[in-house]
Amino acid sequence: MSDTTLHDTHPQGRGKGRGAANATTGDPDDFAVQISDQVESFILAVEEVATGDEPDSAVPFLLLEVSQLLLAGGRLGAHEDIVPDERYEPDLGPERDAEVGAELRERLAVLLDPVDVYSEVFDPYEPRKAPVACRISDDLADVVTDLRHGMAHYRAGRTVEALWWWQFSYFSNWGATASAALRALQSLVAHVRLNQPLEELDGLDTDEDLGDESLAEEAGRVMAEEIAGPLGLRKRR
Repeated sequence: MSDTTLHDTHPQGRGKGRGAANATTGDPDDFAVQISDQVESFILAVEEVATGDEPDSAVPFLLLEVSQLLLAGGRLGAHEDIVPDERYEPDLGPERDAEVGAELRERLAVLLDPVDVYSEVFDPYEPRKAPVACRISDDLADVVTDLRHGMAHYRAGRTVEALWWWQFSYFSNWGATASAALRALQSLVAHVRLNQPLEELDGLDTDEDLGDESLAEEAGRVMAEEIAGPLGLRKRR
């Protein structure tokens, strides 16, 4: 059975007040517990990668973590609309999301250089949209910021509010952002596996609005060896 049929619109169940969800008891089979576990695991994993302690394994590890997060996103997307108990979002108190997000973004950008920038089309259903330059570091920092916001509600015992936020922001921001980052990470690993060296992203900049021809012209010479080491691959002679 799907998540949609297994859970009501209010995950804490009929007749129960806020904070009475199974999530507060730590039931590992509870939907909210499973989603929060995946969210927290992703946040901790990205922060660990950003320390730069193991730069050679950063790309394949991030590929794995983003893939696992999008499983949680898919479950949230397939679920019925989650409706919070309150009309207005409760105050989370002082937040450091912008400051923490900027620090994480900077560390990831340094770690992923020179494969940080990639091209992406924001909406595949809008015809004739030219690709734009994006950064994996920006994407991951934005996703973590969205997820942290919901985690603050979850840790405060506002389970429904947390699920609502994660579902809403999945549709409005982090789902598409994580999907784009996943495509870029998958492409990097595929270039290594298929022995197809990348061209250097010399001049490709997120400040520019680039079309197909411009993106092709901006490609320079970044070799796949940048990420071949952690995969145990060597260039064929």
